[in-house]
Amino acid sequence: MRDAHYNGVMATPQHPPEDTSDLWQAIDASLSAALGIPFSIQGKIAVSGGCISETLRLDGQGVSVFIKLGRAADAAMFAAEANALTELARTDTVRVPTVIAQGIAADRAWLAMEYIQPGQTTAAAAARLGEQLAALHFYAQSGFGWHRNNWIGTTVQCNTPEQDWPTFFARHRLQAQLDIAIGNALPQSVFERGYRLAENVPALLGNYAPLPSLLHGDLWGGNWACDEHGQPYLYDPASYIGDRDADLAMTELFGGFPDSFYRAYDAVLPRAAGYPLRRELYNLYHVLNHFNLFGAGYAMQAQAIIDKLLGETGGR
Repeated sequence: MRDAHYNGVMATPQHPPEDTSDLWQAIDASLSAALGIPFSIQGKIAVSGGCISETLRLDGQGVSVFIKLGRAADAAMFAAEANALTELARTDTVRVPTVIAQGIAADRAWLAMEYIQPGQTTAAAAARLGEQLAALHFYAQSGFGWHRNNWIGTTVQCNTPEQDWPTFFARHRLQAQLDIAIGNALPQSVFERGYRLAENVPALLGNYAPLPSLLHGDLWGGNWACDEHGQPYLYDPASYIGDRDADLAMTELFGGFPDSFYRAYDAVLPRAAGYPLRRELYNLYHVLNHFNLFGAGYAMQAQAIIDKLLGETGGR
């Protein structure tokens, strides 16, 4: 959904963006200051996988840096991503690329971070990731939401804090996506039933009261990989504090996580009863977002989930 900028794929020479001397001079100076060395860009290699931003590996003075380039208007998106990466790293649980620098120059926004040489993903690495993700989810947090909004794909993700999870998820996940979707020609009947479902989220979740967990927020199979030593890492977060099951649910939406990942996660932090129903509810958010990003092909999937979950509440 986001820039799968490593995605286990080796960097391959492509045609990088046309050079803008002011842009590269500004990036060079910022990287030199952040790294404490005269970085001096000596090579640019386009890295495959980016769909929102241009993505490159910059080489200089024996150091490689991964960089995203976007419009100046994307600066807030890059800042939110950098903030999430820093917060995830601070927990000392899962590995994420280290943020190096960010800025705006020559009408372009950019974000530079550690370049991690990708390697092969394995079942053993997925198991390590499962253990690490469980540790992240167990890391103490408070409330639900976050201190800033961010983006899920190119959709603004509202993270206004709430004290209870059903209110947060209904208001800032389901209703927020439905409000966008009706403007994108979601059928009125689906919109109305979706809103009815959102109103029934407390009843659907019942007495389930999740602990607040810091989430990756966009944990599909394209947002994890292994380094050259077989160690897992995550990237492209859309973090907020929520129910840990929201992360786990998305790992199942598009696949990409082997059984070893789930066995290792559950050995550390077992999922509570009722997870399959919550998985459907939480993934509805991403299905609606895919409708808003990619069009009508996801409307029937959203309708099927809404109808199924309304049936659970007697709301047909």
